[in-house]
Amino acid sequence: MPAVHKLLLEDSLQDSPQTRSLLSVFEEDAGTLTDYTNQLLQSMQRVYGAQSEMGLATEQLSKQLLEYEKKNFALGKGDEEVISTLQHFAKTVGELNALHSELATQMADKMVFPMIQFREKDLTEISTLREIFGIATDEHEAAMVRYSRLPKKKENERVKSELVGDVAYTRRKQHQASMQYYCALNALQYRKRVAMLEPMLGYTQAQINFFKKGIDLVSKKMDTFLASVSTMTQSIQGQLDSEAEAMRASQRELLSVEDTVYMPDRDPEPVNRTLIQRAGYLNIRNKTGLVTTAWDRLYFFTQGGNLMCQPRGAVAGGMILDLDNSSVMAVECEDRRYCFQITSPTGKTSMILQAESKREYEEWICTLNNISRQIYLTDNPEAVAIRLNQTAIQAVTPITSFEKRQEGSPNPDRAKPGGVQSSSSASQKPPGGAEPEDLIAPGTPIQFDIMLPASEFLDQNRAGGRRTNPFGETDDECSSESDDSLLQQVFAVRFLGSMAVRSGHNQEVIYEAMRQVLAARAIHNIFKTTESHLMVTSSCLRLIDPQTQVTRISFQLQDVSVFAAHQENGRLMGFVVEGRDWSEGEEEGHASFSSFIFESNTEGEKICYTISLGKDIIEAKKDPAALAQLMKSMPLTNDGKFLLLDAETGDTAAEASQEDLESEA
Repeated sequence: MPAVHKLLLEDSLQDSPQTRSLLSVFEEDAGTLTDYTNQLLQSMQRVYGAQSEMGLATEQLSKQLLEYEKKNFALGKGDEEVISTLQHFAKTVGELNALHSELATQMADKMVFPMIQFREKDLTEISTLREIFGIATDEHEAAMVRYSRLPKKKENERVKSELVGDVAYTRRKQHQASMQYYCALNALQYRKRVAMLEPMLGYTQAQINFFKKGIDLVSKKMDTFLASVSTMTQSIQGQLDSEAEAMRASQRELLSVEDTVYMPDRDPEPVNRTLIQRAGYLNIRNKTGLVTTAWDRLYFFTQGGNLMCQPRGAVAGGMILDLDNSSVMAVECEDRRYCFQITSPTGKTSMILQAESKREYEEWICTLNNISRQIYLTDNPEAVAIRLNQTAIQAVTPITSFEKRQEGSPNPDRAKPGGVQSSSSASQKPPGGAEPEDLIAPGTPIQFDIMLPASEFLDQNRAGGRRTNPFGETDDECSSESDDSLLQQVFAVRFLGSMAVRSGHNQEVIYEAMRQVLAARAIHNIFKTTESHLMVTSSCLRLIDPQTQVTRISFQLQDVSVFAAHQENGRLMGFVVEGRDWSEGEEEGHASFSSFIFESNTEGEKICYTISLGKDIIEAKKDPAALAQLMKSMPLTNDGKFLLLDAETGDTAAEASQEDLESEA
């Protein structure tokens, strides 16, 4: 006998779209079998009920038996033995067209009754188990929705315990229902063969017993054939019994696992940070209106450099995002846990996803970051992923991001339209390229956040303090520094880190600082960043808290020695600030340099252009004629109060007081 298609009980707990797709094939096959069984049973009942038209009934039955070969079963056509056997039976039925009164009783017992029993017992059981499986699936989905809405900030242990227990109970219930359903579908593949052959075996035997005139002739033709059919049905029944026992043992083994298997966020295995492929269910946030959102639980998997999504019931998945050079980071979203955001390299496409557990959350972020670095294109991606995880070289940037700076890279001053040159443009790259040790001392500590001291926060919010307005608006209480500022431009940025550097006049030190800061964030699993407002004026740089409008840190613009934007990831930018270190007892102090790295919502080159414009204004203030010439080259708004930046650098404007311009001129 050919191999029988089966549903694997081990896949019932995962309930992946692939398993659901295979399940739909079995369900389609069961539906086809149900239709065919009803048709066959109608033919048998016609033979039984229409004694006066027995000739026509047996002819119809003969034709119906031949239709089995033509049926397009979802799991493939019937095996050749069953087809040939049914064809032989059809020929016999065509010859046996006379009935006896006792033949009706024999047909009712040996032909009609087994088929009715098959339909009412086996096929009805399939339908009932399908409904139970659907109800269990819906209950599990509802429990997962309630669990996914479990808040993070105000966590109630009692509510959490109830929800976790509810998820475990419904998941176990779905697991049991699915295994029973799978077992019934697997058994149906054997029972349908017996159900097709056994009634015809009884019918033929009844014909032989009651047709005494032709018993010798019929027996000579059919004895061997009937014996082989009987042996075949017994063999199939034996296979069914052994398979049923094996499935029951498999059920007991699979149900003997710990309850933690069914509980979310109870993963005992450590996080694997070297994966280059990942698959599983995630919640995705979708907008349903201008301010309303909805979360859908879908099956996601990676394929090469693409993120794929496959809804339940779909035969195959579809690509939703190209992961090459994309950025992945943890985010806070609607008081939900384990959320992370994927952003395309251009920043135009982003999506927020939620994992079921902390391990899945961290593995998804690490896997997507590995794919973003295009590790899957190498000859041995697993080894490359392990090596990068151990050494954290180029941890969150494309593999070739920092090597391409030495050859073929465009001039960093391309971000300064209108002929405005940066004060740092005069410093050229060394011919051979500086070593990382020459730029940053090994083991230099990195600060990942700028914390405002409590005393300073209170002083700025009490009497005498002043909050900085990020929109550049002035009033009568503004400080003289703000009144004298000819430029005020605000950018939304996220502070990534700062560290001491050895050189303050080389853009290479900024690129090396970017690499080390991002690598350190990846090593220590620091994905969270805080958004701030970076205000660029003609005198200083200020990092402002957007919630309290308190200045977290400020630098004099004249102390900014060099600044640059990353040449491939345009949203990364940084600058170096020069200070003085008097720890060695020198009278004038020893020059020290610190680098600050940011990620902006806009192009980092726009921030660099604005810093360059501010430094040009500082230089122009020394010569009134040069200042007047500079201001004439920049367009003003209709009211004459705001100095417009070039369209290439952004849509926001820098404020300039016309009276101050005239007094300076």
